[in-house]
Amino acid sequence: MKTSTKTVKTSKKPQSSNDGVISRDDLSEYLFDYLGVAKIKDYCPNGLQVEGKPQIKKIITGVTASLALIERAIGEKADAILVHHGWFWKSDDSRVVGQLHDRLKLLMSHDINLFAYHLPLDVHPQLGNNAQLANMMGWTVAKPSKRSPLATLGVMDGLIWEGKPAASQKTLGQLARSLASRLGRDPLVVGDQNQPIKRIAWCTGGAQNYIKEASLMKVDAYISGEISESTFHAANEMGVAYIAAGHHATERYGIQALGQHLQKTFRIKHQFIDLPNPV
Repeated sequence: MKTSTKTVKTSKKPQSSNDGVISRDDLSEYLFDYLGVAKIKDYCPNGLQVEGKPQIKKIITGVTASLALIERAIGEKADAILVHHGWFWKSDDSRVVGQLHDRLKLLMSHDINLFAYHLPLDVHPQLGNNAQLANMMGWTVAKPSKRSPLATLGVMDGLIWEGKPAASQKTLGQLARSLASRLGRDPLVVGDQNQPIKRIAWCTGGAQNYIKEASLMKVDAYISGEISESTFHAANEMGVAYIAAGHHATERYGIQALGQHLQKTFRIKHQFIDLPNPV
C-alpha cells in the first residue's frame, strides 16, 4: 500500500490541562485520538500500559521500555515514559516473572506511567517512523494512488511508503552511504552498489518480510530495519535491492517527534534518551 499522506484530524488540547502539567487520563485520551489507535489492529496494547501518578510534568521518550530506560527515567525524575516498543505482546508469557517482573517492579515502585504506541506510531502521516525517516533522509514521498498493488494485499495504509531518493542518492551505494552517515550505523546491503536508484519503498523496524509487497510496487530498492536469511534470496530473485538500516536506528525519530509535539502542545518537559542498540 502506498504512502498515506492524508492530513488526519488531530485532537484538541484538553481543557483541563494547564501549561506545564497534564493529567494522565487527558494525555491518554489525547494520544488515543491523535494517533488514531482505534483504527489500527495491533498485536500489543497501544496507550497507557502501566498506570502511575495522575499528574504529568515530565516525559521521557525512548525506543524501547527496557530496564535501562526505566533507570534513566527515574534519575531524571520523570512522571511518564513514552516508547515505541512497550510490553505485553501477543506471544508473551502472561506471567509476571523474570525480566517483566524486574521492569514492572522498578517502574511501579517509582509511580511512573508507561505509554507505548507501536503500529500507530509507524504509520502516522506526520510524526510516524516512516514519515520521520523520509524527513531525515530527504526523500520525496509519492502521492497516494488507487493503482497501487498493495491495495489488494491487505497491507495497512501507511505501513509501506514509497517515493524518490534525494539527489545525492542516485545509486544503491550512494543511498547506503547516506543512510550510514545520517543514522550513524553501517547498513547491510543486498544488490549492486552501482545500480541506479530512481524509486524506493521503505518500512522502518522489522519489516523485511514486506519485500514481496515492495517488489510489486516496481521500486528499485526497499529499505527496512532488519534482515532475515530468506531476505537475501528474495531480493536477488525478485530483482529489488534491499537495505537493512537497523531496527533501532530507523525507529528513533518517530518517538522523538511525538515527545516534541507534546512538549510544544502542553508545555510539559520532554527528554529523549537514546540507548544504543546495534540491531
